[in-house]
Amino acid sequence: MAKPKSRELDPATKAYNEGLQYITEHPMFAPLALHAHFIRREGNQCPEHGWAVTTSDGFIHVHPKRRGLPEEWVYILAHALLHLGFGHFRVMERQDLWNAACDAFIAKFLYDMKLGRPPAGMDGRVELAAKSEEELYDTFVERGLPPSFHNLGSAGHGFQDMLLNSRDTGYYWSNRQVNWQDCLGKGLSMAVTSAVNVTAGYEAYLGAQKEVLTPALKARNWFISSYPLMGAMAADFTIIEDPILCNRLSITVAAVDAEAKEIYMNPAAGLDEQECRFVLAHEFLHVGLRHHARADGRVPYLWNVACDYVINQWLMEMGLGAFPRIGGLYDPELKGLSAESIYDRIVNDLRLYRKVATFRGMGLGDILPPSKPDWWERNDGLALDDFYRNCLSQGLDYHYDQHRGLLPAGLVEEIRALSQPPILWDIELAKWFDHYFSPVEKFRSYSRISRRQSSTPDIPRPRWVPDAGDEDGRTFGVVLDTSGSMDTKLLGKALGAIASYSLSRDVPLVRVVFCDATVYDQGYLAPEVIADRISVKGRGGTILQPGIDLLERAEDFPKNGPLLIITDGFCDRVTIRREHAFLIPKGQSLPFVPKGKVFRMD
Repeated sequence: MAKPKSRELDPATKAYNEGLQYITEHPMFAPLALHAHFIRREGNQCPEHGWAVTTSDGFIHVHPKRRGLPEEWVYILAHALLHLGFGHFRVMERQDLWNAACDAFIAKFLYDMKLGRPPAGMDGRVELAAKSEEELYDTFVERGLPPSFHNLGSAGHGFQDMLLNSRDTGYYWSNRQVNWQDCLGKGLSMAVTSAVNVTAGYEAYLGAQKEVLTPALKARNWFISSYPLMGAMAADFTIIEDPILCNRLSITVAAVDAEAKEIYMNPAAGLDEQECRFVLAHEFLHVGLRHHARADGRVPYLWNVACDYVINQWLMEMGLGAFPRIGGLYDPELKGLSAESIYDRIVNDLRLYRKVATFRGMGLGDILPPSKPDWWERNDGLALDDFYRNCLSQGLDYHYDQHRGLLPAGLVEEIRALSQPPILWDIELAKWFDHYFSPVEKFRSYSRISRRQSSTPDIPRPRWVPDAGDEDGRTFGVVLDTSGSMDTKLLGKALGAIASYSLSRDVPLVRVVFCDATVYDQGYLAPEVIADRISVKGRGGTILQPGIDLLERAEDFPKNGPLLIITDGFCDRVTIRREHAFLIPKGQSLPFVPKGKVFRMD
């Protein structure tokens, strides 16, 4: 059978994408394009014979099938964005004449700028005697609209390309309060600076990256010199401000790469120094509090959103910088909750939280995934873990020593908790045994002679013996994953720990079940037998549910007996109706979130 050909973009879509990419990378239009939203789909608000229309809330509806050259799309998209940047959305008595006056000024602006090429039927070369849109509008009201001004808009003849009250688009952006004039001013500043540097030979092309002291770098320097809590992390991270790279990575405002120790800041977002302080502190806390390593099987994006709510609440309480005007995740009702608690809320109400946007954008987390999923298990990953924890721990001490002010209690608690070494898995397993198997009650009995009786034969000495019947039901079940992917060293560690803890807690027998593609019931085994040599059966696939069902339905197994499941994590979802715990390798996660405890073995 012939291999199907890869699906390529149609010529219309390809030309549109090229024009859109040029506009989003142009230093003058990048801030406007970053905040606008382009809709190119069937049923949008663009007229049948038009090119594009712009709404007052920043949505640009593009004709989904219109064919044009890339330079024609550059002209159309720039025209639509300039309506926003010039502040043309006003309520006038003759809205059609006002739209025509605004189209004329944009056409004159783009013609003088020599940007793109107007499509056939849209003559971009116009002569204007008026000095402003208002003056031209008054002329049109007084004398009428001349024929040469009929086809300057992007909506086609007889239609307006500015919509004040558009119908619901089905999109929602959280905390969107965009000042379009400020975005255009930022773009003009970037374009002029870039043009001067190109002329002077400091840049190879318009919009190329250069070494200047930007607001983000000023904010980073402020952390190093004046804020010890995050100064060490600020000194070690590299700030990357490349609008083209940020556009390729779909970064709206900022994102952090913990593995590479890089923070991406999109200059097109137009943040000032105070806003950059807030955003940088936000990213520093993501890394310093190990949010990238604490997901533990949770959905990465939803976990990122939960952490954002916590961090932004702390930064607002601390008064550190200014909350970005472009928006962010902040809800006063979630104050005092941990990231884990907020995550539980989110998964129970996905309809409310699925459209929120992080600093990277809607549907994307600002914690960039590592290039290699297992990087945290390597030596360099562990060294970075220590570095990040030490940075915040020492920074907290310096913060208090220099009397820098109060910090939120939740932030201090998390930093203190991270500065403590983690509890080893075998210690946690010992606590699990203590919970289910309390020490057996003993009493003194003269029926058995004490060992000290021989030294003083004339003095009768009783012996401590366990109470009869206390050992009844003192057992638990072990479901052992014996699939081919299971590491033999892992099996040895797990079985050895189980045997030693069973002996120390006076557990006489353990019910053992091997389980891979089928079930092998070994019955009750003494702990010393498990610790010695045991014949492992299986080494096939991984299906744990039959083994769990066998123990839950066994008549000779206590109804309240807990289960201990040892697996490598590569298993299907299981249903367990009694107390249980999982032993899995460190760094692995289960394909489901169990209600019982999870011990990750080294």
